[in-house]
Amino acid sequence: MAITTKEGILKVLTAYNPWWKTGAVSPKMAKTYKRFAFYEAMKRLSEKDIRRSVVLTGTRRVGKTTIQYQMIDALLKSGVSPQKIVFISMDHPMLKLSQFQEVLECYHENIYAEQDVYYFFDEVQYAQDWDRWLKTIYDMQPDTRVIATGSASPALMKGTRESGAGRWTVIQVPTLSFYEYCELLELDRPNVPENLKITSLLRKTQIERTQIMMQLSKVQNHFMRYLQVGGFPELALADNDLMAQQIMREDVVDKVLKRDLPSLYNIRNATELERIFLYLCNVSSEIVSIDAIAKELNGVSRTTVESYIQYLESANLIYQSWPVDMAGKKVLRARPKIYIADAAIRNAVLMDDAVLSDPTEMGKIVETAVYKHIAAFYYQIATSVGYFRGGKKNKEIDVVVDYPNVKNILIEVKYREGAPIADDDAIIELCEESSAAIIVTKNANDFGVHNTKCGNELLRIPAFAFLYLLGNAEKHGYRGTEQ
Repeated sequence: MAITTKEGILKVLTAYNPWWKTGAVSPKMAKTYKRFAFYEAMKRLSEKDIRRSVVLTGTRRVGKTTIQYQMIDALLKSGVSPQKIVFISMDHPMLKLSQFQEVLECYHENIYAEQDVYYFFDEVQYAQDWDRWLKTIYDMQPDTRVIATGSASPALMKGTRESGAGRWTVIQVPTLSFYEYCELLELDRPNVPENLKITSLLRKTQIERTQIMMQLSKVQNHFMRYLQVGGFPELALADNDLMAQQIMREDVVDKVLKRDLPSLYNIRNATELERIFLYLCNVSSEIVSIDAIAKELNGVSRTTVESYIQYLESANLIYQSWPVDMAGKKVLRARPKIYIADAAIRNAVLMDDAVLSDPTEMGKIVETAVYKHIAAFYYQIATSVGYFRGGKKNKEIDVVVDYPNVKNILIEVKYREGAPIADDDAIIELCEESSAAIIVTKNANDFGVHNTKCGNELLRIPAFAFLYLLGNAEKHGYRGTEQ
């Protein structure tokens, strides 16, 4: 007896595509709140002159599938025939075991014969030869549009380089920004200008800055919960934060570590992968040594550590931040800083409520959130978002936005009382060579201009305000060279 049949495939497809019968997407599937990535994806989909397939990538539960349903809802409301839209989950056992061609033939033979269709592939990396099929569809079906999702970035990026060059665009879907979190929960939000650039605060009067901070203070009390559970839409809306963290461990972490990555990369010992991830959770925001990790995790080889870190990055569970060369200043031997992709993931894994009252741990959590926001904001235009360590005193700048042919932006996270900056700190030494230098502080009243002995001005801004304004700029489409 065949494991997969056309009849079985059709039943699965019909269940996944209720609009073939109803003509509409259920509101439970196409939720009201729309992520920034929805607007980016719709913009690419509606582009007439340059045809591109769209691939959405991000970790589990960030809302990639919801974005697809929202796009389907938008297409139906614009008058597209329901039968011309097909949603195919390659993560479903029946479809995963079927041939790509077999699934498409089943759809065209039973639902819609023509090829001016919209294919929505969910978790496309589970389909055998997915990149070759996307290339074939693009080349052979010029009236077809493809929107796919995937949780494994390198698999998608590899496909982009080998088959997708000029054919599809990868859009990152990070965890919720603090701004998106506030929007999603429909909080009383600050009234700030849509085009407000963070660095423009340096040029405003103290009265103007105070008025802006008074508005931003509306969301200050929500910042701690955001750091705990706020990066994932469904969990942010949950009433029970402990349950939300448990679900995060089970769905976001355990399924990725125990199922997704082992199946994608043929990992035989998932326990080693879990040990490495737990280690990285403890050192998030620190510069790491592969040799030190291998030594600490007795029995794990250096090669395994290197490979597994790449796999974790591929699953969008971590970021690697690499050193940036600042105007010829000597930098340390290239070692990455590791950031967990969302502070809420780190908290859920470590299960330590005391971290919220530990200044050192809170510094790590906030720096993790700051890096995530900056990396998500600038990934399309900056050469890289890294860090600097070196100079006269061999000191560090936490985050450096490295632009092509433009002076860098420097960000130092000082999430502690007073947030002191010494005159010999690297950000002071190099601020003349930057387009902007920003100190991210803890308290709402630690906001304004920091005047250095050399006459340069740095912006001091509380973490909640910095992250909210960065999200505000992203929402309203700002992508300039100075933020």
